Amino acid sequence: MGLLREGMVIPAMPLALDDHRRFAPRHQRAVARYYAAAGAGGIAVGVHTTQFEIRLPEFGLLEPVLAVSAEVLHENPSMLRVAGVAGDRAQAVAEAELAAALGYEAVLLSPPRHRQLTDQEMLERARAVAEILPVIGFYLQEAIGGPRLSAGFWRSFVEIENVVAVKVAPFDRYRTLDVVEAVLNSDRADDVALYTGNDDNILGDLFTPFETPRGTRWFDGGLLGQWAVGTRAAVKMLDTVHAARRGDAAAARAVIRSAPQLTAVNAAVFDVAHDFRGCIAGVNAILHRQGLLPSMLCLDPEEVLSPGQQALIDDAFARYPWAGDDEFIQAHRHEWLK
Repeated sequence: MGLLREGMVIPAMPLALDDHRRFAPRHQRAVARYYAAAGAGGIAVGVHTTQFEIRLPEFGLLEPVLAVSAEVLHENPSMLRVAGVAGDRAQAVAEAELAAALGYEAVLLSPPRHRQLTDQEMLERARAVAEILPVIGFYLQEAIGGPRLSAGFWRSFVEIENVVAVKVAPFDRYRTLDVVEAVLNSDRADDVALYTGNDDNILGDLFTPFETPRGTRWFDGGLLGQWAVGTRAAVKMLDTVHAARRGDAAAARAVIRSAPQLTAVNAAVFDVAHDFRGCIAGVNAILHRQGLLPSMLCLDPEEVLSPGQQALIDDAFARYPWAGDDEFIQAHRHEWLK
């Protein structure tokens, strides 16, 4: 888990469905191979971008998607294998056990979406899961089902022995600081990595220094739905961030200049104009256009691009082509689809 503290790009895996909404393993593997070739440090599978509905009995896709993605991850043993787990304590423990059996190395612990748990219940759930695999916490924004969590919760959460990171994704600066301060003030500060999931402020998070008694601390990397597209560009940008942190003035200017551009791209992809309703469809639409997904469909027929979203996506990437990987994917797509 030490690689988490070194900092890496971890894309959140989408779900490959054909035109009949059937699982498409060949394309699922192709997307994973794209992330590996792009230089991602790991992949998170079974998370929000993969669609929480894969767990529903009528689909039964959690194990197939985890298994197919694990095939590619095992081809690339240096990549961190992260499985999303969800639900109440019993469900989360069962999913963590499945992930461990399939060779995953850590879990991203999503908050329950359909039943509110108390802070104590959330902590007990995390401790139970941490007995199986290292845990990455997840502060999920309210707009897509995340609960508001107190600063006190995060102070207790990061003290759990096998918590190795927190994905901070409330899309809110005050709540982001709650998590950052909980980590930095903990006796486990050196053991818990900070990963941005704030797709609205990716480079702002990565290039913000936090002063602590131990010295300056930064967000270590990102685990993001936005990085499910333009992954090679994300890897290059994280390298630029690292250079900027070391004092490279040109790199610092590039980060500052690119930060609002990436936020503008994300606004289109994640459908900010319609309260994120088209965020998963937006990711799928890009990967479908690039030939990595066989369709842009989601399991839920009502989860589609919002009116005007496609035009916004096209315009955003036309203005900021550096944020996409069209040429890279075009050059290698056929080998990934083999």
